[in-house]
Amino acid sequence: MTDQEPLTPAHEDDVPEQMRVRLDKRERLISSGRGAYPIEVAQTRSLTQIREQYDSGDLEADTRTGEVVSIAGRVIFLRNTGKLCFARLREGNGAELQVMLSVADLGEEELAEFKALVDIGDFLGVTGEVITSRRGELSVQATSWVMVAKTLRPMPNEYRPLNDEARVRLRYVDMIVNSEARDIVRVKAAVLKSLRGTLDDQSYLEVETPILQLTNGGAAARPFKTYLNAFDQEMLLRIALELDLKKAMIGGVDRVYEIGRTFRNEGLDSTHAAEFSMLEAYCAYGDINTMKALTRDLILNAARVVGRTRIAGRNDEPIDLEAPWRSVSMLELISEKVGEDIDSGTDLDTLKKHAANHGIELQPHWNAGEVALELYEQLVEHTLIQPTFVEDYPESVRPLAKPHRDKPGLVEAFDLIINGVELVAAYTELNDPVIQRERLTEQSLLAAAGDPEAMDLDEAFLRAMEFGMPPAGGMGMGIDRLVMLLTGVGIRESILFPLLRPE
Repeated sequence: MTDQEPLTPAHEDDVPEQMRVRLDKRERLISSGRGAYPIEVAQTRSLTQIREQYDSGDLEADTRTGEVVSIAGRVIFLRNTGKLCFARLREGNGAELQVMLSVADLGEEELAEFKALVDIGDFLGVTGEVITSRRGELSVQATSWVMVAKTLRPMPNEYRPLNDEARVRLRYVDMIVNSEARDIVRVKAAVLKSLRGTLDDQSYLEVETPILQLTNGGAAARPFKTYLNAFDQEMLLRIALELDLKKAMIGGVDRVYEIGRTFRNEGLDSTHAAEFSMLEAYCAYGDINTMKALTRDLILNAARVVGRTRIAGRNDEPIDLEAPWRSVSMLELISEKVGEDIDSGTDLDTLKKHAANHGIELQPHWNAGEVALELYEQLVEHTLIQPTFVEDYPESVRPLAKPHRDKPGLVEAFDLIINGVELVAAYTELNDPVIQRERLTEQSLLAAAGDPEAMDLDEAFLRAMEFGMPPAGGMGMGIDRLVMLLTGVGIRESILFPLLRPE
């Protein structure tokens, strides 16, 4: 690494001149009749197919196979030396192959054009024989070449690399030059495929529900607002998938799920994004224990697919996802931290005292349940490195969950924490429409009093519940956070094109 300043979107002091040079090459390609962006490109074999056929090691150095192929890929390396030139092509899955271009096969004029017009980053098409070089490297000995797509901007390199901000802002460039960025895209695709496969194997049906909503529900979060001209109506972008999926279950889809985008107009940090992918699933006649089993299946199957069942947590603490996952009461965890027994009957003043002792700021309108939750989130959550189902939440902070069968004042709910981050939230779902109306009415009063995260009174959802909702378990998982866990990257790196401040 040199001491030169890394290339950033706002610092490209030498790019204009290089672009002028490349634009000139583009014009020369077009005026010569070669073309810079042809419609059709001959491609008889992929680089991967050639590698798979000939990479067994059976070919000796300086071997000619007799097979003539037409290939294409992005130029990632060039060496122009006299009468013999070398290029390395790469295709989308990362497969690479060397191309050799000689004056004997191309002629002086065509080789000279190659040297003058081709740059690193260009997409190139080559026709020639599959051979091995004198050093034994699998190659294509070119008899002709075509420009597939001329690149006008130079690629970053070791002397002027992308800095961290540019890697996110110019994700497509990061993917060109860094295999890790491409790997994360493929890991996420494999995770999504695995999640769907697990749910499909357990007879869950995938559905799609609206992103535009009239009311704010399904989670405690501030929504984005928009406007639908056709209705002359303010609309919200959904903050969760829950309520519409429950309507589908009420309608007879006993096992239902959705993978979709959700939006929350809140703070952004290493674990929170304004737009992110969620999985929510609901199982009629299930409960919190059904959701524990499903959650473990989903995460373990995804981890196995990408080969990441053993990962490094914070401070390099090893995490074995195959090991048993513990379950523990949230109130028990708070008690351990504050040095005093905390239960569902602990009064508000006592909880506020503990918050003050630990320098935790509270909102004046918070009730005892909300203060207890804040104590847990500030003092405990980030310390839970090993997979942990945190249970026993106060009713006031989980208004869509069913009252606990054994513990008055609490609901049947858990959050799964791994490596200090909430990955999954799940409930035994509340299906009594009378109690649900009471809880959502309380939420609507909080919203009217100015709480931006409180839920609205959703009459359409309550009407659906009044037609009868079966007992059920439900869960929601942040897919981007699962990718973070399995790859060790931050949330901006786990999202292909994350929302960023304008330059």
